[in-house]
Amino acid sequence: MNFIIGFVIALGVGLTGIGGGSFTVPALVLIGGLAGNAAVGTAFVFAGALRLIAAPFYVFGKNFHKGYLRLLLQGAIPGLFIGTIVLQFLSKKSSPVVIIILGVVLAASAAVSFTKRMQNREFARKNSCWLAWLALPIGVEAGFSSAGAGALGTTLLMNYSEMPPSQVVGTDILFGLVLAVIGSAFHWKFGAINAPILWQLLIGGIPGVLLGCAFARKVPARSLRVAIALIALLAGLQLVWDGVRTLRASHTEQSALTESDRWQKYYQPDGFLELARSAILA
Repeated sequence: MNFIIGFVIALGVGLTGIGGGSFTVPALVLIGGLAGNAAVGTAFVFAGALRLIAAPFYVFGKNFHKGYLRLLLQGAIPGLFIGTIVLQFLSKKSSPVVIIILGVVLAASAAVSFTKRMQNREFARKNSCWLAWLALPIGVEAGFSSAGAGALGTTLLMNYSEMPPSQVVGTDILFGLVLAVIGSAFHWKFGAINAPILWQLLIGGIPGVLLGCAFARKVPARSLRVAIALIALLAGLQLVWDGVRTLRASHTEQSALTESDRWQKYYQPDGFLELARSAILA
């Protein structure tokens, strides 16, 4: 199953630059049964390997913007350090609330792609200094959950820069590659990587990303833009669903533990007296 997951996600990464973290982490948690920190670390290395393979296709074709890439990295790299440290302090589990927020932001950003009035293709050219600040929270989220670098970066550049879709994808793949390399080093140090599952993902992912890069050159710009927006929208909805599901499961587990502790207290030698006293006072 991991081979198929790797192939499908890698196909999307090669074609649109989206999905390395946004789809991989939920898939590893829901289908693979990995813990949050292991899923994040494994997704980081997987996404980095895919982008490393895809990058030469866009670099040699000069389908990337050096200036925008530099500005994005200036903001995202410090954010990546912050997000990685936060992940380690939170008992090595991704906060479902943050995942839900990311999903909502991503879905809303993708929806902008279908609303021309909300797009401003000249924003990045006229306000380039803002790109670093906009990339900072993307880096934080990438370090925290490995999601966001591809999806949010692509939707940001697609709707608020003058670049054609192929150049947007190339710039974002290089952007995500740098973050993935740095993030992978951190997670490898913390031991939060599942090597067997990673190899299975890569076996399916390598042909998938090569196929995606080959198709990206032949897909018309308009169709590619629609495909990017749809995949980003699906990634956002998937993250919202995953976050809500995790939040509900956590709430149910906490309620069950609270009820169990309450009855354990009453089963102590003096517990029945306390229970009777509570019933009388009520």
